Amino acid sequence: MAFEQPSSQLDPALVKRIVAEVRQEEIVAMSCELINIPSPTGGELPMAEYMRDALGGLGLNVVWQEVEEGRANVIGRWMGRGGGKNLMFNGHMDTSNTGQEEFLTGIGYKPQAVVKDGNIYGLGIYNMKGALVCYTHAIRALRRAGVTLKGDVIVAAVVGEIEKTQWGEYEGKQYRGYGYGSHYLVNHGVLPDMCILGEPTDMHLVLEHFGSMWVRISCTGSYLHTAFCEGREQMNSIRRMHELLTVIFKWIEAWESKASYGGKRATVNLGGIRGGHAWRASRTPEKTDLFLDIRVPPNISLTHARREIQQLIEDFKRQHPEWGVEFESYVSVPGAQIREDHELIKAIEAHHTAVTGRALEREVVIWCSDASVLSRYGVDTVNYGPSSGPRDQEGEKVLIKTLLDMTKIYALTAAEICGVV
Repeated sequence: MAFEQPSSQLDPALVKRIVAEVRQEEIVAMSCELINIPSPTGGELPMAEYMRDALGGLGLNVVWQEVEEGRANVIGRWMGRGGGKNLMFNGHMDTSNTGQEEFLTGIGYKPQAVVKDGNIYGLGIYNMKGALVCYTHAIRALRRAGVTLKGDVIVAAVVGEIEKTQWGEYEGKQYRGYGYGSHYLVNHGVLPDMCILGEPTDMHLVLEHFGSMWVRISCTGSYLHTAFCEGREQMNSIRRMHELLTVIFKWIEAWESKASYGGKRATVNLGGIRGGHAWRASRTPEKTDLFLDIRVPPNISLTHARREIQQLIEDFKRQHPEWGVEFESYVSVPGAQIREDHELIKAIEAHHTAVTGRALEREVVIWCSDASVLSRYGVDTVNYGPSSGPRDQEGEKVLIKTLLDMTKIYALTAAEICGVV
């Protein structure tokens, strides 16, 4: 059966005029400039200053939202004439890594741009500075083409999206992620009708993604010298955690199967374990902590998932009351969804097909995004962004052609959703 291309409401002559204003050399230049600005979580300020100047240079109304000292969201608003929908392009400025990790040696893991074989390599280009470049140049193309819109277009460059959080001794702004900037954004009046998040989806449309819940499970033991622990080995908290892990592994296997969704398993990651003192191995550890990341599909509430794992631990605790078993959840990020028949989805599909010549693929993913925040405030949000295959040993990279195509699609989608005067 022949593929039927989705239709657009835009005038074909206007489409050609907008697309003609997308310029490769400008996109490559901005991509390299953003990569060359280190912006780890908590250190986004230089990146925010760049985005403020870039959006202000387009003639947008720019708001500087100081989230905390040394960290700010930057919001650029292109005011429409009225009578149209307001569309936000949202992207985080913090990078997945700092660029200082010695075990990440590829050129794409460093805040130094490299252009090679039609790709741009560098920390953040994949997640998600490339999207911020596309947003900026989509608006530039619309303005150059002489377009006047009815609704507003908003570009929000936010801090603190990367999956990390404060816990215990890990304090400070470098640990405040997981939607930190977007929470502030919507709490302080930025509420569009709908939003595109340019997370690295390989130009696939992500209508749904999983949520995430982090938990700590602990057990205690006796603090004993090696010479005096004979016959009391089972009082070692690491040995106790080993026994507890056998119960947890069985629960994980059941959870990953029954909570699968959209063809994806509800993965549970053993994110960390610690106990004892490396500088004093002659003592048994008095406490051992296990940290889990539990992925929760959008059709299961976080409270339900929490009850399940907590009940398991409470039952074990009753069996071993002397073990000092503890349970704590310290991250809760719900899943997100948007309707298949939403007007934003139809617009993206039409322009994706027209620009690329390919049908738009859909995907459910188990990673989280700021759609978790925005959708809870009534902002219909979809993930659809530029990336070019999974990261390999060389690190983050995106094809230049992908950035060009996405810029065109973003510009045309904004014109369709906001309405042209």
